[in-house]
Formats: sequence, structure tokens, C-alpha cells
Amino acid sequence: MTIHNKPEGVRLTPEQEKSRRQRNVAIGVAIALFVALVYVVTIAKLGPAVLVRPL
Repeated sequence: MTIHNKPEGVRLTPEQEKSRRQRNVAIGVAIALFVALVYVVTIAKLGPAVLVRPL
């Protein structure tokens, strides 16, 4: 039976962790803005008639 030592992985410095967090927040904001843009363009292309429902 062999014992496998588990690798410790990469240890980030506090500066690297802060940089990673800022980058993740920026990516999240960019995705949210893109989704909002697609929504607005879709509603604009459909026009106000999309709210009119036949009885």
C-alpha cells in the first residue's frame, strides 16, 4: 500500500488575492451589463406592442 502525499497547491500573496477578487468583480459587472444590454435591445426591437395582449 502506497501513501500519496497531497500537493499543497499554489499559495497566493494577499496582493494576488486582492487582484483576483477585483478581476472577478469586474468580470461579474461586465457580464451583468452585457445581459442588461441584450435585454434592453430585445425590448426595444419588440417595441411597445409586446405589452398589448388580446382579450
